[in-house]
Amino acid sequence: MEFNLKKILKAMLASTSEPLSIKDIQAVITRYHEQREKQPAGTHDDADSDGSADGAGTPEQALIQDIINQVPTLLTATQIREAVAELNQEMEDFGDVTRILQSPEGFRMTIAPDYAEWIRLLRNDPRPQKLTQAALETLAIVAYRQPVTRGEMEAIRGVSVDSALARLLDLELVAVSGKADLPGRPSQFSTTTKFLDFVGLQTISELPESDVLSPAQISAWIERAKNPTKATAADVGLPDDSVPVKQTEMPLDETAPAAKTDAVPAEQSDSAE
Repeated sequence: MEFNLKKILKAMLASTSEPLSIKDIQAVITRYHEQREKQPAGTHDDADSDGSADGAGTPEQALIQDIINQVPTLLTATQIREAVAELNQEMEDFGDVTRILQSPEGFRMTIAPDYAEWIRLLRNDPRPQKLTQAALETLAIVAYRQPVTRGEMEAIRGVSVDSALARLLDLELVAVSGKADLPGRPSQFSTTTKFLDFVGLQTISELPESDVLSPAQISAWIERAKNPTKATAADVGLPDDSVPVKQTEMPLDETAPAAKTDAVPAEQSDSAE
């Protein structure tokens, strides 16, 4: 049997429901070599098929020694991550019912999403409830602005976040992380480790970049929302009342015909007499 890191990782992950960190996996390799060094001579690994201790030249002993030589003395984190990525890709390509997820605590073997409904029925669990649009918007604000106060969330959304924030607290997706250096010392909220598991990230820095508004623009937006200014007439496209309107006279059109009058010319008046 040859040393196959992917199969060994799959076997270890399948044997436990707890997440395995990179350090846990590296410790297994270290423990393997320590126990090999402490193993006394004359054991079954060192004995030949006849039970004698002198089996150095037998094919069985040569095979065992070859396997031992294949096991690295130290596995790097990169080697473990690459092996897990390849194993996950093989599972997906062959339609395996399991997948390997990586969380901040380590690697965990889970059921593929296509078969999650059958596991729910087996356990008689209730159907998972989706987050409302208000809860998703509030969660996004906390994720990108953390630590953030309730007032800042409401300034961005423009409405109360009490219901949405209470739901996120109940689901342990966000938690109180401190107090803001503001009047009244309002609580600040941040995302939790459960949030990272929920979105499938290892660190908060892996969140995709927001191309809507920069942090500076959001901060300026919050400040404007906290300190609203009275709109002027010019802001809404009306004439500014503070500037006096200059009265101008309409020019007289010299080509216009003279206005008619009811007066009778003097010549016509004399002839009428």
